[in-house]
Amino acid sequence: MTERTIIALVSAPSGFAGRTAPIPVGTPHWNHVEPVNEVLRELLGVETSVLRLVSAVGGVVTDGGVVTYHVEAHGEPDRTHLAPADEPEPDAEHRLPYARLGGPAELVAWADTVVTRTGPAAQVRTWNLSSVHRLPTADGPVWLKAVPPFFADEGAVIEMVAAHDPALVPEVLARAPGRVLLSHAEGGNCRHLTAEVVERVVPRWVAVQNALAGEPRLPSSVVPMPSFGLPDTLVHGDFHPGNWRDSGVVIDWSDAVWGHPGLDVCRLMSFAPALSDVISRVWSEAWLSHRPDSRPLEALDAARRASHLHTAVRYQEFLDNIESSERIYHRDDPANELRAALRLVTG
Repeated sequence: MTERTIIALVSAPSGFAGRTAPIPVGTPHWNHVEPVNEVLRELLGVETSVLRLVSAVGGVVTDGGVVTYHVEAHGEPDRTHLAPADEPEPDAEHRLPYARLGGPAELVAWADTVVTRTGPAAQVRTWNLSSVHRLPTADGPVWLKAVPPFFADEGAVIEMVAAHDPALVPEVLARAPGRVLLSHAEGGNCRHLTAEVVERVVPRWVAVQNALAGEPRLPSSVVPMPSFGLPDTLVHGDFHPGNWRDSGVVIDWSDAVWGHPGLDVCRLMSFAPALSDVISRVWSEAWLSHRPDSRPLEALDAARRASHLHTAVRYQEFLDNIESSERIYHRDDPANELRAALRLVTG
């Protein structure tokens, strides 16, 4: 595991308070901020929220190294552990509401109008693509998520899916522009995907896509492809196993667009190449059961290239619409996807 050390630039209710010394934390991922807030609580004696990444030195992109964050203290911190430092810039182009002072607290206050918490809200992740809090309630945890304006209305997308298979998605407890409150999705993630889970999830998702086919309800993918007898429909957009739970629930619908269903299955195969034969068989059989005259296996050949092109455009959209300090997360992604598409063409 790549080690991560953090430096916090701390803003307090009375103003900018200074910076911490470098502190090791237990996880490598830059956007995983729950352990950052835990070590700062011990050090500063107050609850904190991470607002944004300021810089990252060393490690590999998204993991490890020395990572500096701008942090908001929800109370006056113990300043004996803070040194003088330059205050972070007060604003920047494309800065998101949840990356500003008061932003995380405002999100939690909105959620509190819907659910009754039984303890403090835990900020789990934050970066240029989302802010995620876990809220404890008497009925178990619920999840508060906010996203940038270039993403789909995740709550609305989940409700579209739930109309045909409610067990495939978490329950939407509340939604508003740029934010959603969701029930807990049981089970662990599927990063180590098995054929059994593929057999359970893929046919259900194909059935929903078939049911939703028709007039577009979301912006269309900018990468069209021949139909091969399959309809344009709702596409998850990031249909990899990390967004599945082993209970059969699929999460993280903010990348959703309208497009060819082959985009999703090829995204899945790129993350689970060892299961490509299983995935293609299960997916094609599922579509043939709904559209007997379709040619899903032929569609896969074109979709493999189209999926990389679609993802390259999406990553470039991220870069064009996020503030400069956080572009490090995605700076190489468009070129990597284009190279992957080129390899499929040239062999």
